[in-house]
Amino acid sequence: MRAVIFDLDGTLIDAAPDITLKLNQVLTEAGHLALSLVEVHGMIGDGAKVLVERAFAARGATPELLHHARFMALYGDNPVNHTVIYEGIIPVLEILQAQGRPLGICTNKPMHATRVVLDALNLTHFFGAVVGGDATPYRKPDPRHLAAVLAELEVTDAIMVGDHANDMKAAAGLKLPGIFCAWGYGQGQGEALAKTPAELPDIITRLG
Repeated sequence: MRAVIFDLDGTLIDAAPDITLKLNQVLTEAGHLALSLVEVHGMIGDGAKVLVERAFAARGATPELLHHARFMALYGDNPVNHTVIYEGIIPVLEILQAQGRPLGICTNKPMHATRVVLDALNLTHFFGAVVGGDATPYRKPDPRHLAAVLAELEVTDAIMVGDHANDMKAAAGLKLPGIFCAWGYGQGQGEALAKTPAELPDIITRLG
């Protein structure tokens, strides 16, 4: 059976409320108007640096290094106030784990925040490998980011599950199948579409 590699934000968890809260704190401290949750949804997926750049650009501004550092400090210190696991995800992980599939996470979220979130939500035990956006020189959509997860799991074949075009591009770069999750923040197209988490086990079984 193939390993299964998951994206994190927008795929396993809804982290947007916490991200929005901390991002708006940085914006308002810099004298800019806050962003809506919907606006921030469209900015998530390419890592913290790009997120801050997009937020400031939406207000006609350019962030300085201190703004990036401020967001990283605010979010990294307390990323799990309003973040929740999507309904139906835990049963999916339990099914895949019971099948004996190696499971991993490939996320552009910084590694420290990723670890804090996984521990706080009691998700860490499901995953044999977790590679954040600052854990390698590469980030999705670069397939080398995904390849680092496979190497840590000591596998060569996997299915990528994510809610963003970056996830699907990373998978395609390694000639691996991708399942696009319609409940997340982004847009994309893979070998299969999952409209709800409950559909994932059957789709994964079909893909191998």
